[in-house]
Amino acid sequence: MVMLQEENEPRSNEPQGEGAGPMPPVADPNPGGSPGRGIGSRKEQFLIAATHIQGIQPLSVNVIERALRDLPDVEVVDTLYPPGLVGALSSLVGGFAEGMPGAQPVIVARMTEEKAETLRQSIGPRLIMEPDRPLFFSMPEFPPPGLRMESPGMVGSHGTGFTVNITVMGDGAPLEGAEVYLYGSLWPAQGRTNANGQVTLTLFGESLTSLRGLYVRPKADYWDSWVPNPAIDPNQDNVVFLTPLNRTFPNFPNEERFGWGQKAMRLDQLPETYRGQGVKIAIVDSGAATIHQDLQQVKKGFDVVEKNDQTWSQDMIAHGSHCLGVIAGLKNGRGIRGFAPDAEVLVIKIFPGGMFSHLIRALDYCMEQPVDLINLSLGSDQRSQILEQRIQRAKQLGIACIVAAGNSGGPVQYPASSAHVLAVAALGKKGEYPPESHHSTTESSFSNGEGYFSPNFSCFGPEIGVCAPGIAILSTVPPDNYAVWDGTSMAAPHVTGLAALILAHHRDFQGPYKARNAQRVERLFQIIKQSSRPLNLGDPHRTGAGLPDVLKALEISPVAFPTIPTDLLQRLLEVLRSGLPPEVGVAAGTGADLQQLRTAMQEAGLLPAPGIGLSGRTSPTAGPAPVGPLLSPWIPGTQGNGGIARGVNMQQLKAAMQEAGLL
Repeated sequence: MVMLQEENEPRSNEPQGEGAGPMPPVADPNPGGSPGRGIGSRKEQFLIAATHIQGIQPLSVNVIERALRDLPDVEVVDTLYPPGLVGALSSLVGGFAEGMPGAQPVIVARMTEEKAETLRQSIGPRLIMEPDRPLFFSMPEFPPPGLRMESPGMVGSHGTGFTVNITVMGDGAPLEGAEVYLYGSLWPAQGRTNANGQVTLTLFGESLTSLRGLYVRPKADYWDSWVPNPAIDPNQDNVVFLTPLNRTFPNFPNEERFGWGQKAMRLDQLPETYRGQGVKIAIVDSGAATIHQDLQQVKKGFDVVEKNDQTWSQDMIAHGSHCLGVIAGLKNGRGIRGFAPDAEVLVIKIFPGGMFSHLIRALDYCMEQPVDLINLSLGSDQRSQILEQRIQRAKQLGIACIVAAGNSGGPVQYPASSAHVLAVAALGKKGEYPPESHHSTTESSFSNGEGYFSPNFSCFGPEIGVCAPGIAILSTVPPDNYAVWDGTSMAAPHVTGLAALILAHHRDFQGPYKARNAQRVERLFQIIKQSSRPLNLGDPHRTGAGLPDVLKALEISPVAFPTIPTDLLQRLLEVLRSGLPPEVGVAAGTGADLQQLRTAMQEAGLLPAPGIGLSGRTSPTAGPAPVGPLLSPWIPGTQGNGGIARGVNMQQLKAAMQEAGLL
C-alpha cells in the first residue's frame, strides 16, 4: 500500500531508497562461463500526476514524489513543472491554477510493470498513472501496403539463404549512404551502401522467385526507386540507377522553386509581402540543420531529451529539417521557399528517443515562450490523459497545435485525435513523381479526375480537419541538400505554414481575435477549414474539409492576367528545349514571336517592365496559365544562356516561366 501523507519537509532532488538507481543486471546462470552481462527486460517509465476532483484539494507534488522515492525498485526520473508554477504554488496545491487542466506537475518514474500494477491498485482516484509511451514520426511504414509478409517462425534455425550484391548509381557516380531494402516473403534484408555505392544483403528462407520488391532510398538529391518482383542475380553485381532531382526540376537547386503542394494551395500566387512576419512557430521534431542555406534564419531551440540549448541544431534524422523547409524555408533565390520565411521559428528536439514525457516538456517550453503555433509531425497509437491536459492548456493560452494524422492506414493516431488540435491527412497527386519511384505505391482508389488521391497509408476518421500535400514533397535535409519524402509528417507543415500566414496577415487576428485564448485557436482552425476545397475522393473522413487555399484563407482575390497564346508558348518551349542562342531563334523567325511573348508576360507581371530587374517586381506571382497539356513538369533543362531581346536573357525568362508554373 502506498501511503500519501501531507508534510512540510522540503522536496529532495536526490534519489532515495534501494530502487532509485538503475536496474541491476540479470544474474549470470553460469558464473565464470559468460563473456558479459546477461540481457533482461528493462524497467518502463510511467507518468504520475494528481487528479483534480471538485471539492478536494489536489495532492502536493512533494508528497507524491517523496512517497515514490521511498518505495523500493522505483526510480524518480524527472518532475515536469508547467510554466509559472515552479516552486511553492506547485508544491503546496498540486499546481492547479484556478482549476485549469494541465497545470499540474507531472512525475516521471521508472519501475517494473509488476510494481506499476501494484501501485495502480493502491493509489486510488487521487492520482493518474499511465505509461510514458514512445512517439513515432508520421512517415509511411515499409513494406508498402499490399506486400504480404509471412511469419518468420516458419523458417527454422537451419533455413538456407543466399547473398546478393547491389550497387546504387547516381548521375554517373556511385551513391554512398543509400538505404537498400530487399523484400522476400519473410523478413527483409537491409543495408546501407558504402563509398563505392555497394551493399551486400543476405536473405534466409527465400528463393529468387520469392522476392517481392527492391526499395532504394538515397540520402538526398535523387528520386528513390521501387522495383516490384526484382530479377536478382546472386552471381553478379546488380545495379540500380537513380534519377537526380535536377533532371525533373531544371537548374535546381540553383533556382528557387515552389513545391507542387504549395502550388496546389496557391501559395505561388500570394503577393510577396505576405511572409508570416511577427508569428512564432515551434517545430517539435528531430532538430534542424541550421547550416542549410534555406534554414539559416533559425537561431533558437532546445533539446528536450538532452536538456540543453546547443544540440537542437544537430539533425541526424533529417525529419525536422524537412518539415522546417516546408514551413519557413528562406526566400533567397535558391532551393525551396517555405510558406512563412519571415516567421520566427523555435526548434524543439525530442527525437531520437521521444516519449510522451518529452512532448509534455516541449509543450511547457512552448507555453513559456510563448509561441503561436506548434507543428507536431509525430504520433502514437495510444492516448494519454496527462498529455491531453497539457494540449488543452496550450489551447487555452492561444497556442494552436497542428498535428499529422498518422501513417498506419487506420484510425487517426494521437495526439491528432485530440479535440483540441487540427488533424491533417495526406494528399497525393499523380504526375508529380516518376512512375518508377516508391511514391507510386502510395496511390489508392480514393481519387478524383484531377489526379488527386488519398494515400493508402494516411490515417482517416471523423477527427480529420483538412488534408494537405504529403506525397513527393521536396524539402531541405542536412547538411545542405534536398530530398523528396512522403507522409502526413509532410502534410502537416503545409497547414502550419498557412496558419502562420493567417495569424500574421488576416484582419481577424489584428482585431477581435488578437487576444491569446482558446477562441483565437478555434477561429484559426475555422478559417483554414472554410478556405478548403472539397476534393470528393469518395470518403470525407480521408480529407476532412478538403485542401486549404491560401488566397481564400487570406481573403485575397486572384489577379486576372491576360491569356498568353498557346502557339507562342509552344515556340518558346521549342527554343528553351533546344538551348539555341537567341540569334539562331531570331534567324528561324521566332524573334518577333518571343518579343510578343515578352510583352504579354510583362503585362501579366511575369517579367519586369523595361529597365527593372526581376527582383524589383511587385506584382503577385501568377499561377499556371490555361495552356493545355503541352506543358509538362518533366521538361528537361536547357543550357542556353543567351539574351532574348532588350537584355532579358534566356535564363531569366526560363526562371520567370518556372516561377509562374509554366515550366
